[in-house]
Amino acid sequence: MPMRRLPRFSLLSGLVLCVGLLAGPLAARADDAACLKCHEDVKLNSAPHAEKTCVDCHTNITPEHKGALPDDQKLTGNQICAGCHGMAAKQLPKSVHAEHTCKKCHGPGHDVDATSSPESRLSPVNQLKTCGKCHDEVLPGFEESVHGKGLLKSGLTQAAPSCSSCHGSHSIQKKDDPKAKTGHEKVPDTCGSCHELVLKQWQEESTHGALWKEGKDGPVCTTCHMDKHMVRDPTSAEMRKHMPGDCGGCHEEGVKTFRDSFHGKATELGWTSVAMCSDCHTPHANLPASDPRSSINPANLEATCGKCHEQEVKSAGFLTFDPHVKPHDPATRWEIRWIYLFMTGLLLGVFAFFFIHDFLWLQRALVGKLRGEYKAGHGGSGPYVKRFSNAQIWLHVSIVVSFLMLAVSGLPLKFAAAPWAEKLMSFLGGAHAAGIIHRIAAVITFGYFGAHLLMVVWGAFVKGEKGYFWGWRSMVPQLKDVQDFFGNIKYFLYIGKRPEMDRWAYWEKFDYLAVFWGVGMIGVSGLMLWQPGFFARFVPGWVLNAAYIIHSDEALLATGFIFIFHFFHTHLRPESFPMDPVIFTGAMPLEKFKEERPLEYRRLVETKQLDTLLVPAPEAATLKVAYVFGFLAVAIGLACAVGIFVALWGQFFG
Repeated sequence: MPMRRLPRFSLLSGLVLCVGLLAGPLAARADDAACLKCHEDVKLNSAPHAEKTCVDCHTNITPEHKGALPDDQKLTGNQICAGCHGMAAKQLPKSVHAEHTCKKCHGPGHDVDATSSPESRLSPVNQLKTCGKCHDEVLPGFEESVHGKGLLKSGLTQAAPSCSSCHGSHSIQKKDDPKAKTGHEKVPDTCGSCHELVLKQWQEESTHGALWKEGKDGPVCTTCHMDKHMVRDPTSAEMRKHMPGDCGGCHEEGVKTFRDSFHGKATELGWTSVAMCSDCHTPHANLPASDPRSSINPANLEATCGKCHEQEVKSAGFLTFDPHVKPHDPATRWEIRWIYLFMTGLLLGVFAFFFIHDFLWLQRALVGKLRGEYKAGHGGSGPYVKRFSNAQIWLHVSIVVSFLMLAVSGLPLKFAAAPWAEKLMSFLGGAHAAGIIHRIAAVITFGYFGAHLLMVVWGAFVKGEKGYFWGWRSMVPQLKDVQDFFGNIKYFLYIGKRPEMDRWAYWEKFDYLAVFWGVGMIGVSGLMLWQPGFFARFVPGWVLNAAYIIHSDEALLATGFIFIFHFFHTHLRPESFPMDPVIFTGAMPLEKFKEERPLEYRRLVETKQLDTLLVPAPEAATLKVAYVFGFLAVAIGLACAVGIFVALWGQFFG
């Protein structure tokens, strides 16, 4: 069928229509050329605006204008952009950035890149620089966060969030505004846009999520994870150390008891393998112990504790150990409470007694020194009196070495929050290495304790020597010691003469018997804490709680007493200052022996045994070793004493 020819007027109409449609753009392009005659420095580098012409944005400019436009002919940048970006223009005036112009964030209109372009000022990476012009205080935290590292160091621009991912773009609100994406009401959904599975678990299986769904003021993502945009890796040592403090914002009492526990102290010192809050209570499915689904429900404790204590949980008593015990609480088991009160009373009583005793002694000794009452010294070439055997010397050296090892490795754990604790623990190689040092020292302690008992048994029962359990050579306190004590008090108060001492003074007997008490209390409790699974087969969990209290308080009593009072009794009192080396050389000058032990001296003279105990003065090399070792031990001990004082001051007054 032949095609019908279109009417001539139809072809003409179509041609006119095409020309009309093209006339505007052609004219606009002509206007652009006209504009560039005066604005030749302007170059349109904006890909999103490549199809735009000058008059699309500069709508009030007429071809006839010359120079600057009158104010009533200008449109603001935001009004111009609103012609195409209506939704953004509607949101911006209601946001926290209402006073800002589009240009402030997107850049000049002639040089705007699509936000999807890596070159854009608002690309995921470049946002940091753009937003940082006003919010520079948050940049350091974000750059070191897991989000910042993923974005900047790993290049995960599609996975790691940038500023707008969390805060939005044109509708950003202040964080305390209910409409803010980072506010309490909406932040779980904001974070959940990336962490979908975590959000689901948190909403459905967590007390925290339940509070949020009910519109209550419970913790949300930023409560635990945010610190000035520093969202940390939850497995890092820094985060694990930081987390108990975050939990403490709501669970103050729980975190306090946690800080007092081994778990809490080790966590404070950066031991990442030790359990902290989220390890037991779970991070996003935390439920009360009464809930059957809870990780701390009695039915689930074996699985929860077994993650770290695989063997120990098989012991019957282990799971009844209370990691959040409150020994001072009347609701706590009476055994634990009374042990706590006894140890606290013992600690305060001993310190108070010897503080008063030694203060009185110090002032009287200073007066005596000034008056010249103490004439004999530690040196001289005259005859010396043998006081200790070589076995006793080496036994004491082992006591000094092991005790210092125990103190230096144990005190940082005791006072984990002290400013010096973490530094000292780091010097020792970390908490794990310090634990190894502590156990080696414990083995040495049991060794010298056992060796001494064998020496006593051998002398008293095998050799048949007399006086181990009573008499002038015995370390058992007797009536003479009571008389000497009151005699010394009168001497200290200037109302009596200095009492004459025999082989052992009452304070030396106290020091000696304190070792028996201390090794027994610290040693047995330490063994229970070292091998809790073994002992939990025979004792209930509360006994382990009691062992922790005893070990901690008795260790403080021992270190404080040795480094303050024992050092004063033996080395730092004016009569002996700066050091009495007799325990390291085994002998002391005869003149000093006569002055300090007159009863023993007269007995040896009367029984004609003195000559058998006279020995030459120690060689210079022997004295040098004794003084170097002794001064080093005293210096370490005094440093520990200062550390204890600083820690206690911060604990009670900081």
